[in-house]
Amino acid sequence: MEEIIRHYYPALNGRQIQQFAALNALYADWNAKINVISRKDIGNLYVHHVLHSLGIEKMIRFEANTSVMDVGTGGGFPGIPLAILFPDVSFHLVDSVGKKIKVAQAVAEAVGLTNVIVRHCRLEDEKEKFDFIVSRAVMPLPQLVGAARKNIRREQHNALPNGLISLKGGNLQSETAPFRKQIITVDLSDHFKEPFFDTKKVIFIPII
Repeated sequence: MEEIIRHYYPALNGRQIQQFAALNALYADWNAKINVISRKDIGNLYVHHVLHSLGIEKMIRFEANTSVMDVGTGGGFPGIPLAILFPDVSFHLVDSVGKKIKVAQAVAEAVGLTNVIVRHCRLEDEKEKFDFIVSRAVMPLPQLVGAARKNIRREQHNALPNGLISLKGGNLQSETAPFRKQIITVDLSDHFKEPFFDTKKVIFIPII
């Protein structure tokens, strides 16, 4: 099923193709030991997890040397697929559940990602600053923006101002209401044809 990644990202180089292809066996093996992806969903790894993570690229193509923190990464989503796609960007993966972050670390090492650091901690305890924070449905947006504000650096060098980029689905009206004037939304159904993406969005909120 990694062919679906090559279909949507035909410019991938040989190393990236190998890295994406390796994810299937790695996550199947780890998921048998530590349940980081629903057992019913592991067969949908490339659509529901890898391609979904890459949806953030539909909001922004990170410039080289950008630093990104993935909050609540679990087994490495969206951080690991993004780190493969953007090898010149540094990714800092954070999760409060130790066994999940162990999987993210092992997968990153197995596919040879040198642009990934993982840390077992809560967002509230992370003191470093980053250009962007990414997340996948980890907590309501107002709560996430409040907790992450301290981690956004002021210096900017991307097309979008520094801030939060979140993968979300469903009715987001109440979550996005406080940010109505600032928010940018991308509908992933405009980019990926699979029915899974019919209600999936990428939300950007500047934090300056």
